[in-house]
Amino acid sequence: MPNKTAETQAEAVEQTPVHVDHLIFNGELAAENAWCVSYDADTLPEQRPAFVPLALWQANQEDAELAPLLTSDTELTAELGKQLGNAVAIAIDFPAFTDGRGYSIARLLRERYGYSGEVRAVGDVLVDQLEYMRRCGFTAMALRDDQHPEDALRALSFISVRYQPDVEERQALFERRLADNK
Repeated sequence: MPNKTAETQAEAVEQTPVHVDHLIFNGELAAENAWCVSYDADTLPEQRPAFVPLALWQANQEDAELAPLLTSDTELTAELGKQLGNAVAIAIDFPAFTDGRGYSIARLLRERYGYSGEVRAVGDVLVDQLEYMRRCGFTAMALRDDQHPEDALRALSFISVRYQPDVEERQALFERRLADNK
């Protein structure tokens, strides 16, 4: 059998739906993960339900078992924000843990465009990012394979008081304290 080149192997990976075993959903370890993630921009995956690249989702919006996968460089325009409001769920890809653009996309979806469905972080998702993701509006986080779900659950319960406002708590701590003292 001939050896595959690195490029051929990379293409095979892109065309294969990615299944995630470590899914945190609403602060708990999910019992199951029915959704697969496909990075293939040209072909719909056989397994459903599936997150697919934005353009592929836009071309197949009538398929209720498809949801958009947003890359970290997605520009959320008012038109796109309105269109995404119809999605049953939205996945945002983190190509590297150092790429923070996905946080901004999630926050814009929640605060500017009023999206209320599932927002899932996929890709290079580490335990130490989860609290920040939740504060930006993520409801589900698909951990990288080498991350331990038990550590993730501990990380999500570690911080009990937040000083800054976020998508869940709109007032800073000092504002909440001032309101309590009135």
